Amino acid sequence: MSRDELFRQAADAQGYPLNDEILVGGNYAPVLRDGRHLYLSGQVPRIGSTVVVTGRAGAGVSLQQAQRAAQICTLRALALLQRELGGLEDVRQILRLTVYVQCAPDFTQHSEVADAASALLQQVLGPAGVHTRTSVGVYQLPKNATVELDLIAAAQV
Repeated sequence: MSRDELFRQAADAQGYPLNDEILVGGNYAPVLRDGRHLYLSGQVPRIGSTVVVTGRAGAGVSLQQAQRAAQICTLRALALLQRELGGLEDVRQILRLTVYVQCAPDFTQHSEVADAASALLQQVLGPAGVHTRTSVGVYQLPKNATVELDLIAAAQV
């Protein structure tokens, strides 16, 4: 199966429509390319115009819900890469992933939330989805999103 087919399969499993416009929440570019490097702005778990997972992990939002939020953020990032490159086959490597988790003070499973994003990148991109990563807990995120992530990728050409 091609990466684009694997991406479509993962998006379908999450109910994420691939044809939707990816809304930007401010005055910035969602993706910028500098040679082979692609820098993606932070993605929240938005489907259409709705942020579908909101609130604090560990206080009203379960680990599983936070992981779903991370997967939707990752699908948005993959959609941006796919659109910028004309397909996911041209992704050489995901270089860096940063995952921010809005959470309760005693929540300590940030890396488990980020694992859902990491697993999805590897599911779709194979070895090119292996990356360095940081996951951190934060007090607040835009639109009350439970998760926001950004990444840096390298293209084939």
